[in-house]
Amino acid sequence: MSTTSATPATPSVAPTPPPSQPGGAAALGRAAAAALFSLAGLRQLGVCVLIGLTLALMTGPNGKAAEPLGAVRHAILAPRIVTYLIIAAVLWLLIALWPLARPLWSMGQAAARGPVTAVAQQRFAPLGLNLALLIVAIIMPMFFSNAAVTWMVDGVGIYALLALGLNVVIGYAGMLDLGYIAFFAIGAYTTAYFTSKTAISAHFPVSLNPFFVFPIAFVLAAVAGVLLGAPTLRLRGDYLAIVTLGFGEIIQLIANNSHWTNGPRGAFGVPHLSIHLLGINYSWKLDPKPYYYLLLAIIVLVMIAFGRLERSRIGRAWAAIREDEIAAEATGVPTLRLKLLAFAIGASVSGFAGVLFASKQFFNPQIFSLQASFLVVTIVIFGGMGNRLGVVVGSVVLQGLAFYLRDKVPATDRFIYFGAVVIVMMIFRPQGIVPSRRRKREISLAEHGVGHADSLGSAPTSESGAR
Repeated sequence: MSTTSATPATPSVAPTPPPSQPGGAAALGRAAAAALFSLAGLRQLGVCVLIGLTLALMTGPNGKAAEPLGAVRHAILAPRIVTYLIIAAVLWLLIALWPLARPLWSMGQAAARGPVTAVAQQRFAPLGLNLALLIVAIIMPMFFSNAAVTWMVDGVGIYALLALGLNVVIGYAGMLDLGYIAFFAIGAYTTAYFTSKTAISAHFPVSLNPFFVFPIAFVLAAVAGVLLGAPTLRLRGDYLAIVTLGFGEIIQLIANNSHWTNGPRGAFGVPHLSIHLLGINYSWKLDPKPYYYLLLAIIVLVMIAFGRLERSRIGRAWAAIREDEIAAEATGVPTLRLKLLAFAIGASVSGFAGVLFASKQFFNPQIFSLQASFLVVTIVIFGGMGNRLGVVVGSVVLQGLAFYLRDKVPATDRFIYFGAVVIVMMIFRPQGIVPSRRRKREISLAEHGVGHADSLGSAPTSESGAR
């Protein structure tokens, strides 16, 4: 009698056929209906309709004291409300059906190419995308006015550089820094001190070319980052954020009340960037385009350098600290030293941006306010923490929105639109516009009840888990 070992049969789940196969369209239709009319889909519809009504109210007529609800009635009952409801419906369809469209796109791409071609395309696709975006950035000033290019420099470019530096602290090392704009102020006032005898009351005996101030501001901002981090980086989470917030306020108060910095009057007469070397005489004057291309080159170099840093041993150590600092320290990672390094690198980039900003225009302490620091943090989270391209895209979107609304809505109402965009983004895409793979994975696991992803995307440490 022969015996055979029987293995338990495992139920097989047939994949949903693509639309090209028989029954694929019907299965896709059932999946779409399930996504649209599920509880989550109806909740998304309600949020989108609420967004449409809010936009109709914000862009509708102003109210009157004698008839406080008149503006609401005219905004909602007017025929224009149909346009906003259509926008809300389209937004709902995009949000609800996007999870179905991505697998179909991936299936079609996989069927159209072999495995070797797929690996090669996955490897070189980011490079091609980055080159395409770089070409667009190079030719963009040719199609815009000087006012728009000026905003690209002051609003988009400077804040993109600031966001890249803060991304090292938040996205790579997982530390929340709410006083980051203070290092920007250090770079700006360092430029005024070393380049002009009239910009501020205190000045260096010899006026230097602003290009020579770049390394000075770089080092001074890095030292300030180390001095801030050395006594405070043993703190974690909210406590570290509060300390950095206080540091930012201290720097602004010193700039606003010290006679050495001209107080609230700010710095006047900082010389423009110029080159006088080997017969080359060129000066960055009032034309914003030279500043734009110089800033673009610096941003590209910083992105390349940070990309290599992220893939290095230091970058992997930062990832370990971000995921679980206690476990990283137990495995021999010098956590305090690497956190200080992250603070120093992020601060130095901010000081570098301060030199560029100061050499272009007048500045005063109000530019380095708490709101500016929050804006940089928002850009990093909105664009995608841990992703270099994401934070640049976040700066383009948020600062581009600010420029678009500048002449269309009152200054007091701009932050309503700004806040609405950020809230919608955090509801429907909390990982950011271009999230890193780690952040995308954490959000996906958290949505399925596995693991945890907090506002910084860092997993809870053993200490927090014990609480």
